Amino acid sequence: MSARERLREAARDVFGWAELRDEQIDAMEQVLGGRDVFVVLPTGAGKSAVYQVPGVLLDGLVVVVSPLIALQRDQVTALRENGAPPAALVNSGQSDADNEATWEAVGRGEVRYLFLSPEQLAKPDVLDRVGEPALFVVDEAHCVSAWGHDFRPDYLRLSAAVEKLGRPPVLALTATAGTTVREDVITHLGMRDPVVVAVGFDRPNLALEVRAFVEDDHKRRAVLDWVREAPEPGLVYVATRKDARWYAEELTAAGVRAEPFHAGMKAAERERVQDAFMRNQVDVVVATSAFGMGIDKPDVRFVAHASAPGSLDAYYQEIGRAGRDGEPADAVLFYRSQDLGLQRFLQSRHIDRDALVALAESVRDHPGLRVTELAREIGQSRRKVTSGVNLLERVDAVEVVKSRFRLVVEPERAADLAVEEAQRLQRLDKSRIEVLRAYAETRACRRQHLLGYFGEVLERACGNCDTCASGEAGTGVSANPEYPAQSRVHHAEFGSGTVVQSEADRITVLFEEVGYKTLSLEAVHAADVLGRHPDR
Repeated sequence: MSARERLREAARDVFGWAELRDEQIDAMEQVLGGRDVFVVLPTGAGKSAVYQVPGVLLDGLVVVVSPLIALQRDQVTALRENGAPPAALVNSGQSDADNEATWEAVGRGEVRYLFLSPEQLAKPDVLDRVGEPALFVVDEAHCVSAWGHDFRPDYLRLSAAVEKLGRPPVLALTATAGTTVREDVITHLGMRDPVVVAVGFDRPNLALEVRAFVEDDHKRRAVLDWVREAPEPGLVYVATRKDARWYAEELTAAGVRAEPFHAGMKAAERERVQDAFMRNQVDVVVATSAFGMGIDKPDVRFVAHASAPGSLDAYYQEIGRAGRDGEPADAVLFYRSQDLGLQRFLQSRHIDRDALVALAESVRDHPGLRVTELAREIGQSRRKVTSGVNLLERVDAVEVVKSRFRLVVEPERAADLAVEEAQRLQRLDKSRIEVLRAYAETRACRRQHLLGYFGEVLERACGNCDTCASGEAGTGVSANPEYPAQSRVHHAEFGSGTVVQSEADRITVLFEEVGYKTLSLEAVHAADVLGRHPDR
């Protein structure tokens, strides 16, 4: 029996899935063959199946790195309900006794799927107890690129964990990763010649719309009026915790069953809101970006953004939570250009050079220490030390061998290099806001614009966005043949970069040093400042 036949049989007999999509079975076959695999599938397209089905056939433990405890719990529950081989989890939300019972079961070979957070895998004792798994899965793999430097620094340490675990095959899964992010993830995870299985980013059942405002009060009233009349259930995304509470209170007063959700709430309260939404006991959740990852509710009819998110990547991820059942759904951005200033403020982070010097000195004076030991030595939080070590490693100021660090340049120089890199990453973060502005203010087909950012060309205007409905989009815009998407270019001022979006009259380029820039081709030609890069 061929590998594909065995996989189809396992999917049918164990999970009750009579059919697998071509992209699923292609990825599964590569996983079963021991290859590193990078999978980009739209939300709701069955990414989890890509490790679940091969896991039935593999001889050994499948480690699944999952970023949220609630997501881990849902995935374990789903596996148990399907009658799959035993699944378990270890995390800080469980009692020590429950975690120890799981480890004992792992030691006896009684667990097939083990769910862990990236923070757990940074612990040497956890790595020792995992042993040598048959497969290492990184769920929500875009976190390595989009969040790794700041939000979840331990994602950037996963490559070291993979080596410590005997270098099993790595499977990376995400619903959103344009080619630039994809390359970043592959590099940071240390994937070896991975097979990339990617399906188009288009979600044609989502109607895209941007509503522009000048006054904040007018925008707020418009959000409330629109949500009150919109088909339910739905999500409203906001930038701040204060706004999450305010919109939820206003909607509740208007007769909508609404609840706020943000990272400042206690874990038990967040879990209550999430469960109530999943059970249709709450119709609208007003949330910061803390809500949504891994939420598999198929009938969400709208995602409204009361404030601009920090990037087009985040926007695509968040609107992808609507219409997973394939039925029509709305994605509406309520936009004020002034709101982008708030995003710039939220993305600004103080870079503590003195702390980086202290960290570098500690690495120099105590070679071989791990992150937790370094944090204890210099009296900084583990998260801050992990972020600092990540920066020092990015600029080749430290070497990492089996999760232990050795400084290879002087502390002052190491800190200067790390500060320069942190400032470059901040420029990149802030430049993403300008890409979002371009999406919000385009008069072309909005779907063409969105998909173009992810390197996908939609040949004709979509007919299901506001610019198409108004007639502004016309028949759509063609890509520019001189600078096609993913081509390499060099700018006289900004240096080398990669074209991430190409239109007839403009291109958007990700420059290594200054981030994203949208360039008018007329201006580029007039000044003669842009050329094709000689390395491509």
